[in-house]
Amino acid sequence: MKRSRFSDEQVIGILKEHKAGMSAAALCRKYGVSDATFYK
Repeated sequence: MKRSRFSDEQVIGILKEHKAGMSAAALCRKYGVSDATFYK
């Protein structure tokens, strides 16, 4: 199984940013992940 680049705490922080109103596309650019990875 592939190891994640982000810790669980980092993933939770990213999702909280999305919930706060930041767009998924902006978050993907900021953290360097694809849209598919974000929604997965």
